[in-house]
Amino acid sequence: MNPQETSVELKDAAQTKEAEQKDAETKEAETKDAELKDAEQKDAEPKDAEPKDAEPKDADATEADVSEADLDQEEQEKQPMTGGEERAADGSSAGGEAEKNGSVKLKIPDEEEDEEEEEEEAEGKEGKEDVKFTGLSKAELLRVAGTPGWVRTRWALLVVFWLGWLGMLGGAVLIILQAPRCRDLPSISWWNEGPLYQIGNIQAFTDTHNLKGVEQKMDSLSKLKVKALVVGPIHVAPADEPMNLRFEEVSSEAGNLEQFKSLVLAAHKKGIYVVLDLTPNYQGSSGPWFSNISVTNVAERLKSALVFWLNEGGVDGVQLSGVERVASVVPSLWADIRAIVQNETSELPGKRVLIGVTDRSSADDVSDLLSSTGVDLLISRVLRPGNTDAMESSQSVQHLYSSHNQTKLVFSLGSRTNGHLASLVGPALVKLHQLLLLTLPGTPVFNYGDEIGLMDEDNKFPKMLWDSGEKPNGTLQEELEQRLSCHRFFRSVSELRGKERSLLFGDFVVLFNSSSSLAYLRVWDQSERYVAAFNWAEEAALLELRDAALPQQAEVVVSTNSSVLPSQSSVELTNLRLGPGQAALLKFPYTG
Repeated sequence: MNPQETSVELKDAAQTKEAEQKDAETKEAETKDAELKDAEQKDAEPKDAEPKDAEPKDADATEADVSEADLDQEEQEKQPMTGGEERAADGSSAGGEAEKNGSVKLKIPDEEEDEEEEEEEAEGKEGKEDVKFTGLSKAELLRVAGTPGWVRTRWALLVVFWLGWLGMLGGAVLIILQAPRCRDLPSISWWNEGPLYQIGNIQAFTDTHNLKGVEQKMDSLSKLKVKALVVGPIHVAPADEPMNLRFEEVSSEAGNLEQFKSLVLAAHKKGIYVVLDLTPNYQGSSGPWFSNISVTNVAERLKSALVFWLNEGGVDGVQLSGVERVASVVPSLWADIRAIVQNETSELPGKRVLIGVTDRSSADDVSDLLSSTGVDLLISRVLRPGNTDAMESSQSVQHLYSSHNQTKLVFSLGSRTNGHLASLVGPALVKLHQLLLLTLPGTPVFNYGDEIGLMDEDNKFPKMLWDSGEKPNGTLQEELEQRLSCHRFFRSVSELRGKERSLLFGDFVVLFNSSSSLAYLRVWDQSERYVAAFNWAEEAALLELRDAALPQQAEVVVSTNSSVLPSQSSVELTNLRLGPGQAALLKFPYTG
C-alpha cells in the first residue's frame, strides 16, 4: 500500500472517530441525566425503606462508571487507525468488536512488504524493457542490403515492375487500335436540325389576323419542335406593279414593323429562327420577279431591302421564289444578293439561310439548279403531290442524295401556292407523309396546318383550326379527335428526329422498293438504327427486308395504325406486314 492511500484512509478513520466521539458524548450526557433523575426520585422516598448505606454506594458506582468511560475514551484515542477497506469490512458486520467498544482497528503495512512490492514492479519493468524491439542500425542495414541475395531480389522486382507496366501500356494501345473508331460528326447548320414551318398567310393563321397573333401562338409552335418559321411575304407588293413594290414596308393587312420585331424576339426566346419570304411579285400572275425587263431593277432594290431586314428586322434568313430567273438573267446581282445573306460580318454574326423555291420537279434539274444558284436549300416539286409511284419518288431521292450533301437537301409537299398536305394526299395518308418527310435525308418543310391535317377550302389559305378546349358533339367530335391524333403523331416524330443522329444526318439506304411500297434504313455510326416502311396501296403489303446490317427483329417506335402495330411491339423484318395506307418507324440497336 502506498503512502497516499494510507493518508486517505487515516483521514476517513479520523472523521469516523470524531463522529463516534460525538455520539458517545451525547449518550453519556443522556445517561447522567437519567441517573440524576433516579437519584432524586430515591431521595424523595421514605428513608426507612432504604438501607442506610445505599446512597453512598450508588454515588461511588456512578463515579466509577464515569471514570471507566473516560478511561475507555482515552484508550480509544491511543489506539492506531486502520485502512479504509478494513474499516468498511468491520463496519459492515453487525455486533463486531470494533463497534462494541467504538474503537477502529488499523493495519499499517510493514516496510518489508512495501520493499518487496517495489522490487516486483522494478523487475516487471525490466522484463518489459528486455523484449523491446530496437531494429537494425544504419550500418547493419547497409551491410545486409549489399549482400548478393538482396541485390538479385531488387533487380528481379524492378524487372517485374517494368515488364508489368509495359504490358499494361501495350494492352491499352491494343484496345484503342482494335476499338471501332467513332465517325466525325458532320458540320450542320441550324436549318438542318428541325422542320421549317411556313406561314404564308398571316390573316388565316390567327384570329387577330396580324403578326401579333402569330407571336401569341409561339408556345404551340414550340411544342411542334420546329426549327424555324418562314413568314410571309408581308411587304407591300401590288399585283404585277413593280413600280409600287416596297420591300421595306409591312402591309397593313399583316400588321406593322414593331409587331414583326416583337415576333422575332419571342421566337428567339423559344429557340426558333425566323425566315422572311421576300418574293417580289407574290400576289401577281406575271411571275415572282415580274417580267424579264424588270428583273434587274427589282434585284437592285432587293439588295438594300435585305440589309434593312437583316439589321432592323433581325431575321435569320430570306426565302425567294423563282431563283433560277434572277440567277440566270442578272448573275452579278444574284451574287451580291447571296453575299449579303450568306456572308457573316461583325455587324451580323451567325449563319443566315438563303432558301430558293422552284417549280421544277425533275431530280436532274433540281440537282443542277441547286449547284448553279448556290442557295443553302432549294424547295422543289421532286416529291410531286398526288404521285403514288413509290419507286419513282425513291429514285429521285436517291439521285439527289448521291449528288449532294444531305445538308443541302430539302423535301416538301404542300406550299403557299400548292396547298395543304391533307388536300394533296388525302386525309387518310397525312400521317404516312408526315413520317416520310420527317425521316428522309434533308430538311423537311411543312405548311401551316399540315400537323393537324388541315384541308384547303375555297382557296389555298384556309383558316387555321386551334383547339379551344371545348368538346363538340357528333361529326365535329370525330374531326377534332382526328386532328389531335395527327398533331400527336407529328409532334412525337419531330421530337425524335431532333435528337436521334441516325435521323438527323445518318446514312440513307434503300431496303425495299416497289411501285406502292418503300422501306429504307437510316444509320449513323454506333447510334440506334431506324427503318422507315411505307405502303401506299389500298391492300396490305408484305415487305421482306433482308440486309447484312439488319437483325431478325426490330421494335416498333410509331405507326400510323397503333392498333395493328402498337408501339414497343416486336416485328420480324423478313416478314413485315403493312396494312393499306399504313407506315411504321422501327428501330434496333447497334451491335458492333
